Amino acid sequence: MALWVFGYGSLLWDPGFEPVETRKAVLKDYHRSFCMLSIHYRGTEEKPGLVLALDQAEGGQCTGVAFRAADEDADAVLAMLRERELISYAYYEDVVTVTDDDGNDIDCVTYIINRDNEQYCHHDLEAQAQLITRSTGTRGPNRDYLYNTKAKLDALNIRDEDMTWLTNRVRELSQND
Repeated sequence: MALWVFGYGSLLWDPGFEPVETRKAVLKDYHRSFCMLSIHYRGTEEKPGLVLALDQAEGGQCTGVAFRAADEDADAVLAMLRERELISYAYYEDVVTVTDDDGNDIDCVTYIINRDNEQYCHHDLEAQAQLITRSTGTRGPNRDYLYNTKAKLDALNIRDEDMTWLTNRVRELSQND
């Protein structure tokens, strides 16, 4: 069975493996949200950043990309993703069904926010912008994560109004640094 992975945030621009196939796809009843405090990659425990997660939202949808790993690489890809995405157990791994642009359903591994984890949060857009602007972790400034994700969404022609607002606001705040 083929390994498909659904990317909606950093996996869009940095999947960590060379996919043999990619398809734009939609996941129903979830949305892309800056609802996870990042204490490793884009922030620290003292100054957490924010990263994207899939959060359940009845009637919502998240457009992202389904990536297919080469069959011979599937075990290594899954191990790499688990090491990367499950670093603090703020996410849990699940298999979800996404629908590609041609109407085909694809079962994909993806990582969803654990609402019971202490890293789960909800902030308004201004508070998100403030956290993103000031945070840096082992993979660099939190704002780079935002900018890279927004650029990839734009390249894929995926509209996300919150991402647009956040990108503009973080650029504005960053000019005052």
